[in-house]
Amino acid sequence: MSKRNNQAAKTAARERLRQERERQAKRDKARRQLIVAGSVVAVLAAAGGIGYAVVQMNKPSYWEGLKDASVVAPANTAGTKGTTVVLGKDTAKKTLKVYEDPRCPVCAQFEQTVGTTVKKDLDDGKFKIQYVGATFIDNHDNGEGSKNSLSALGAALNVSPEAFLEYKTALYSAKWHPDEQTDKFKDDSYLIKVADTVPALKGNAKFQDAVKKGTYDAWAMAMSKTFDDNKDGVSGTPSFVMDGKKLTTSDPNRPWTVEEFNKVVDAALKG
Repeated sequence: MSKRNNQAAKTAARERLRQERERQAKRDKARRQLIVAGSVVAVLAAAGGIGYAVVQMNKPSYWEGLKDASVVAPANTAGTKGTTVVLGKDTAKKTLKVYEDPRCPVCAQFEQTVGTTVKKDLDDGKFKIQYVGATFIDNHDNGEGSKNSLSALGAALNVSPEAFLEYKTALYSAKWHPDEQTDKFKDDSYLIKVADTVPALKGNAKFQDAVKKGTYDAWAMAMSKTFDDNKDGVSGTPSFVMDGKKLTTSDPNRPWTVEEFNKVVDAALKG
């Protein structure tokens, strides 16, 4: 091989080596760019995930979100957002305000002990009842039963005042009222099962549809706010107020009896 050809071969080899190095450098650069881009995407994704989690944590629950929602008020109600619920004969001269939480075990005890007497007094026109529903027991265990059953009571009230009273009695009955630690009232199917013991609600498609769709969920939250903002100084349930005065037993730590109820209410009616 001539010196010329030998030199040309060396030059060509060096050129090929240079080109290969350039190609390798480009591949390395591209790989680094991909790694950087991937890292940026991962960081952004992580940040986005954290941001999403924060948004979700700060997002109000379904029930909290109803506080400012449009309210569908049941029939047989009055006042702002239908939160004034007065039951009984128009001829009754005085009104007994009754504050209750559907999950309240003491309310259930009162209903089981004195409920029949209250219903008789109501039917006899001894007094009217203004019902105020509360949901504070849900706050103790992040529950939903007080709110959900209050909404169902709204669906019953939409049927009739009698259906409302009978359904309330059924919910508080020894058979159906759950332990305070058991949030059974959060389940629509359970509420409908209890309602089937009330003639006016048994198989009532309109009532059941309202319970399942939550037609009166926003009303329940508005009613609950009425309890929270009450001017009677009531903070627990059951509580009773007549003419702006709280009615209490001689021993606040003792459950109501029929005799005590009659005594306290009769005195209030005369006062």
